Amino acid sequence: MTEWTIGTIKKIKYWTKTLFSIILNAKTNTFIPGQFTKLALKINGKKICRAYSYINCPQNKNHEFYISTITNGKLSPFLYSLKEDDYIMISKNATGVFTLNNIKSCENLWMLSTGTGIGPYLSILQDGNCFNMFKKIILIHSVRYINDHSYLYLVNNIKQKYSNKFIFRTIVTRDSFKNNVTLKGYIPDLIKRGIIEKKIGIKINNDSHIMLCGNPNMIRETISILEIDKNLSKNLKDKNGNITSEQYW
Repeated sequence: MTEWTIGTIKKIKYWTKTLFSIILNAKTNTFIPGQFTKLALKINGKKICRAYSYINCPQNKNHEFYISTITNGKLSPFLYSLKEDDYIMISKNATGVFTLNNIKSCENLWMLSTGTGIGPYLSILQDGNCFNMFKKIILIHSVRYINDHSYLYLVNNIKQKYSNKFIFRTIVTRDSFKNNVTLKGYIPDLIKRGIIEKKIGIKINNDSHIMLCGNPNMIRETISILEIDKNLSKNLKDKNGNITSEQYW
């Protein structure tokens, strides 16, 4: 049974008409970077809750969550409408195994994400312990439009701090543009065609671990390609593998 506590909204960041972040203060138990918790509001007399990944690292006193507004959603439109000093319910305990605790140390860690699926990676990266475990960490973030890359400032700060160990690349699926940093296309296809590896300059091989977070179709298709084309395997409780995933709906 979920144990709830009351949090106070400190700030709402509105990135686009559908993307926003909630920053709140609440007394919760310590979590592991990459884990998620539950947020809840009472709406029409009924408690409505959903799971969201922590973006902040455990050392931060305030908790941050990156959220996409779902049209006619039961909770997200109400979260979008919150103001500073409003109250919100949050689970005291986090959960989830999308953490480095479940990954065997290897040469390169790939973090592949779509949309708000970048959230748990930001928590892991800000914590910093990951940079002691891997030679290189490659963060890939795919969105529909270039303006949907909400956390570029935070990623750039991490890049400045760990420049020799951290690589970041953006992908868009619908925008038309030209630059030397952002790719256009879908993650599975870009891996299949070898474009991501060529752009990064690092091979995906048996000395890599690939984390996947976000769109279930992206995860399913990418896992299939990694298993067939790269001869990689899923990371399981009773068997170490190269692929760890977490779906966002």
